[in-house]
Amino acid sequence: MKRTLGQLHEEKVFKDPVHRYIHVRDELIWKLIGTREFQRLRRIRQLGTTYLTFHGAEHSRFSHSLGVYEITRRIVEVFKGRKHWNEEERMLALSAALLHDIGHGPFSHSFEKVFGLDHEYYTRAILLGNTEVNAILRLQSEDFPKKVAEVIEKTYHDKLVVSLISSQIDADRMDYLLRDAYFTGVSYGNFDLERILRVMRPMEDGAVIKASGMHAVEDYIMSRYQMYWQVYFHPVTRSAEVILSKILHRAKHLYEADYTFQQPLTHFHSLFKGEVTVEDYIRLDEGVMQYYFQVWLQEEDQILRDLCRRFLDRKLFKYCDLLPMSEVHTLARYFKEAGIDPRYYLVIDSSSDLPYDFYRPGEKEEKLPINLWKANGDISELSTESDVVEAISGKRRTDHKLYYPADVVDGLANQELKQKIKQLLHKG
Repeated sequence: MKRTLGQLHEEKVFKDPVHRYIHVRDELIWKLIGTREFQRLRRIRQLGTTYLTFHGAEHSRFSHSLGVYEITRRIVEVFKGRKHWNEEERMLALSAALLHDIGHGPFSHSFEKVFGLDHEYYTRAILLGNTEVNAILRLQSEDFPKKVAEVIEKTYHDKLVVSLISSQIDADRMDYLLRDAYFTGVSYGNFDLERILRVMRPMEDGAVIKASGMHAVEDYIMSRYQMYWQVYFHPVTRSAEVILSKILHRAKHLYEADYTFQQPLTHFHSLFKGEVTVEDYIRLDEGVMQYYFQVWLQEEDQILRDLCRRFLDRKLFKYCDLLPMSEVHTLARYFKEAGIDPRYYLVIDSSSDLPYDFYRPGEKEEKLPINLWKANGDISELSTESDVVEAISGKRRTDHKLYYPADVVDGLANQELKQKIKQLLHKG
């Protein structure tokens, strides 16, 4: 007979720089933290290549996941005994919060784009497959892994539970803004978490905020806006992302061209073949990736060798504002004449963010709004009450940059060609 997991005999705590303490009282949560798949998140940075811009940004998806769990735990405490909150969903909400990032790979977004992978697919595969996480979740009930997957995928029938980890004001966003601000050393991401938690209330379709807490939410929205443009989309970080992406593209190209690597590609065979099993995926982390970058410094291929050197030694590309495409094509031609492969050394990169959006029914990726609960019981969408939020609602900001190796351009022997290239780049 299956034993139902209950409370720990003694509460476990993690010291945390953002929340001071993270409290674990449930046996299920403690066992999930100890799984192989969750411990792997210690070896994946939360902010990818941002450590090359903000040297303190070495924190992991492990610490972020614990933080999301802790905020969700505190929200559930606020909701306890209130209308619309079903206490039987407590363990589901906590488990989904803890495991929401379980499927992320090393240097997540660059890694996914190059190899055509989707971390959401691997999240589901880890939750439902032959894994330690799945075995622990099934101790709760046989259908519990499926329920956790549905919450993370936003298909679970209880929209309130889903909203706690996936909405425009959820535990995920609140933790990463505070945590990323702390570790990057900036002040933009700080907001009054305590106040927001105190004024959050459960409703049938999701959490709402008491109208008296509107200014704390305004601060949160503006913090998110500033963090995206000052930290997440920092052009130096994007330069590192560009080089990382090009390393992986070059290695994949060489593999497909039957190039003989000096070191066996044990961890990369399935990636290059497009046959990545869950076990293959779990074995990948940023330590593995950086080991190969070190090894590839000795490869005969000059491009792969150079890109790895740039990434490891932080010899990043310079950037300018994107030129008209006709001029980019001209630059690419000049690069070829100079013996510089524009596929790897002349790169367009775009960043885009929508800081807050109101409900647009029927649109792809439609987002439920942040709703305010007034004293008379009425519900109002945030941007109709806040002039600050209304000013940025539905307005997407986009930035386009052109990245190139300034040191290579400066070292060109052909002075006429070098001058032509520099004249175009200085226009950007």
